[in-house]
Amino acid sequence: MDENFLEEAEVKMLNTLDNLEKRFATVRAGRANPSSLDGVMVSYYGVDTPLKQLATISVPEARQLLIKPFDRSCLHAIEKGIFEADLGFTPNNDGETVRIVIPPLTEDRRKELAKQVKAMAEDAKVSIRNTRRETMEDIEKAGLPEDIEKSKDKEVQDLVNEYNKKVEDMLKVKEEELMSV
Repeated sequence: MDENFLEEAEVKMLNTLDNLEKRFATVRAGRANPSSLDGVMVSYYGVDTPLKQLATISVPEARQLLIKPFDRSCLHAIEKGIFEADLGFTPNNDGETVRIVIPPLTEDRRKELAKQVKAMAEDAKVSIRNTRRETMEDIEKAGLPEDIEKSKDKEVQDLVNEYNKKVEDMLKVKEEELMSV
């Protein structure tokens, strides 16, 4: 039973890393990538709906995204959703599709994106710390002898340090990708 604490904490921390990886994928590095629109929500008949459920997203050119909605009546809502997502894109509506031309990244925009990924990494670290806190509370509630409780706390902290290092490594790789021209 004692080992369950660490296993549950590690599963939660792995989920945090997976989530961070998905969030990093949405940050573009100057190329058109349909996953950069994954977080876009569109108000469709009053219900916030993910863009990818309302339209197909394709990449006709290296720096262009083409959004073809299943229902043309939601074109304006799709444009509005993209603006509200604040991704730095300017959608162009031609009456049937929405085109997004990806501007080349300026040095300022690269720095801004680097700040975004740092914030994402910090969110992941906060999640890992919350997992540590919850796990330590569970260990405390288990009524283990004090010496075993202290050794479990140390094991949890070692796990936290390991996952924080993984977050830092992922951040470093993403920053290098963003800052390379």
